[in-house]
Amino acid sequence: MEQYEPEHLSAVQLAAIRRSLTSGRGALTRRSLLRASGMGALAIGGLGTLSACGIPPAKREGDAAAASDDHSAKEKQINFSNWTEYMDVTDDGKHRPTLEAFTKRTGIKVKYTEDINDNVEFFGKIKPQLAAGQDTGRDIINVTDWLAARIVRLGWAQKLDASNLPHAYANLSAQFRSPDWDPGRAYSYPWAGIPTVIAYNSKATGGRKVDSVSQLLDDPKLKGRVSFLSEMRDSIGMTLLDMGKDPGTFTDADYDAAIGRLQKGVDKNQIRRFTGNDYTADLDKGDIAACVAWAGDIIQLQAGNPDIKYAIPAAGYIISSDNLLVPVKARHKTNAEKLIDYYYEPSVAAQLAAYINFVCPVDGVRDELAKIDRSMADNVLILPDKQMAARSHAFRSLTSKEETAYEEKFAKLIGA
Repeated sequence: MEQYEPEHLSAVQLAAIRRSLTSGRGALTRRSLLRASGMGALAIGGLGTLSACGIPPAKREGDAAAASDDHSAKEKQINFSNWTEYMDVTDDGKHRPTLEAFTKRTGIKVKYTEDINDNVEFFGKIKPQLAAGQDTGRDIINVTDWLAARIVRLGWAQKLDASNLPHAYANLSAQFRSPDWDPGRAYSYPWAGIPTVIAYNSKATGGRKVDSVSQLLDDPKLKGRVSFLSEMRDSIGMTLLDMGKDPGTFTDADYDAAIGRLQKGVDKNQIRRFTGNDYTADLDKGDIAACVAWAGDIIQLQAGNPDIKYAIPAAGYIISSDNLLVPVKARHKTNAEKLIDYYYEPSVAAQLAAYINFVCPVDGVRDELAKIDRSMADNVLILPDKQMAARSHAFRSLTSKEETAYEEKFAKLIGA
């Protein structure tokens, strides 16, 4: 494990965090189908405060130590912390069908708590216990990839026992199998993913399809009616792909080239503005003809406006995920692993996907979801086909130094 060093946030990093929490993904609810911000947002009241104190990571004590703390055999229970409206529920709000079925099958009771409103706030609740190597009172937590990466890196997540995860191991979709922060998924399994795509209003484009970042930046008919996202990973990631660069392995020079490409779009007034989720109103009205967008927004907009379309660029698209972790010193690790594995059974995963409408990370779900809703089963924004999955790319993890430098350049680009 890497040596831990205090991380102090620059003014530009803090500005990026505030931007995300007020107008970006961090400002949204889970039901809007958008995850919280991707950069280092846990710094507010979170890791930034902790890091400044120089608290070292917990030691990874191995499977034997974890087993000694596991009370699963005697205590048939799980404490599960999740985001709001991120679990199937009956219309009257009184029952959670998949959780109740799990308890009926296994005898394990699940205390399910919707106490995650954003990554920053939640991390502030649990960081003192994690840093001290103490039980957080939670056996499973669900956090966004950038925060999951830091928790794993700091040694605050337990290594999962593959023997308790046969369905998860077999059915995990290839596009989620090996993030750079947890190769092979030794410490985490994804709950859901969400793509960043190209969206357009076909009425505003005169019926023309818009399907690439190059078109957004170079098509004179779109001048002044294009928007990009104020989240650095999304706009830069999509631009890198369009330039033939891999967001998972790019260099400083590649990043600078992407910034320069977008700067030209700003200078010639091709780009109208950089936005948080507020682009949706302008796209719906046609004031924005085309944009870089979050897929969950497009599912929602299409329900009320048939002119809203989306495209997956030939160059690929950015995807991220929310991830299940078992914190250090959790009392019911084995029980937690059984619950994780349960949600990788296709019939169960289909029930969950039908309710939350996120990208399902479980292979073999299509037939089961079709029994519930054929249109969902055919929607590649929920169940990516092999072609679409192969075109997905994750933005690589950044060092603190990179994050500071990159956010400073991006802030200058968007005028933040």
